[in-house]
Amino acid sequence: MHFVRLPDAEPYTPPKHTGVRAYRLQGGEGSPVKFCSVGISYYEPGGRADMEAGPVEKIYVVLSGEISVTTATRETIVLGQFDSCVIAAEEAREVRNATSSEAVMLVIIPRGTGTSGTETL
Repeated sequence: MHFVRLPDAEPYTPPKHTGVRAYRLQGGEGSPVKFCSVGISYYEPGGRADMEAGPVEKIYVVLSGEISVTTATRETIVLGQFDSCVIAAEEAREVRNATSSEAVMLVIIPRGTGTSGTETL
């Protein structure tokens, strides 16, 4: 077994993110997990991830607050506590906290697909 306690999680700076604090919980540099990487992201009010498509699919699970996910076709879905979505490989998305309170999101991405599993956590 491999345990990672949140205070010991490795911080990282995801590319094209503003107003977001991110920590790797499992996978990548965080642990020896081979099948996925799991990160937790704290979105400050107004925090965002710019519109971008990544090479692998991702799962987002909102743990608290609200996160707005906008697609390349400009459809916006608001995810609340324990709501989730899957972003397909090469599907562009923008993520934003449009509220006045912090939002927390779990991000899960696969590994073993020719990527390091750390690109867009």
